[in-house]
Amino acid sequence: MSADTISEEIVYLNGDYLPISQACVPVLDRGFIFGDGVYEVIPAYGGRLFRLDEHLGRLDNSLEAIRLDNPYGHKKWQEVLSKLLQQYGDSDQSVYLQITRGVAKRDHGFPPDTPATVFAMSSKLSTPDATSLARGIAAITSTDTRWQNCYIKTIALLPNILLRQQALDREALEAILIRDGRVTEGTASNVFIVQHGVIKTPPKSAQLLPGITRDLVVELAHANEFACEETNISEAELNSADEIWITSSTKEILPVTQLNGQAVGHGQPGPVWHKMIAIFQAYKAHLRKQSKS
Repeated sequence: MSADTISEEIVYLNGDYLPISQACVPVLDRGFIFGDGVYEVIPAYGGRLFRLDEHLGRLDNSLEAIRLDNPYGHKKWQEVLSKLLQQYGDSDQSVYLQITRGVAKRDHGFPPDTPATVFAMSSKLSTPDATSLARGIAAITSTDTRWQNCYIKTIALLPNILLRQQALDREALEAILIRDGRVTEGTASNVFIVQHGVIKTPPKSAQLLPGITRDLVVELAHANEFACEETNISEAELNSADEIWITSSTKEILPVTQLNGQAVGHGQPGPVWHKMIAIFQAYKAHLRKQSKS
């Protein structure tokens, strides 16, 4: 498959590669009926999957948490996803994969001996535009009304959708969530602040998704001798932060320069973010170079 020969996006469904218009799932699939499944989003730079082992490890953890066996080993997943990447060549891409508990009569209990439904697709990666990087983005704070198991990357995202829409209704890009007076994460991102030169992000817990990009930012910060702490962040600390960032596989490291209508710091991307995004871009360039060697 190549970008020059395909006329329609090719996806993977239960062992087959087929045009997306032909990919159909029965209405009794538990993902459709109950949101009973998990997913991953994996960037690929220059045709090289970004931190694949870490993403598949998180997938394993999500599946274990919902008591569903992984239908494939890591080697098989790499084969499937790498083949999907071929249709867009060396362009930067975003791979989405989803596993549900499969098709069964509607009943809340787990169905016995039911094959999982496996779906994956790849599309060209849309990273933050130049304006967002130059000016930063607006965010709001919202009460974290989600469930207690946010470390599971579940397809049941309605609470996140409703909270994100609150942000969009107020002409902001993201909602930063507060639970019991502390920052957890964004609706589709992890959160960092910079306070007196120290980078801080909430520690991993059941209340937030362990972000792969989040972990990389922490690693890069330590490797480059930034002061960096995984620690609880109060709402007051968030409101008085010198810098705020959100991170995810598609947002990468995005500066928040307006929070609840008020400027963050000087209202522009801060100096620590500028240093960190340069380090992150160099990391991506190294991945692209490896893919061609």
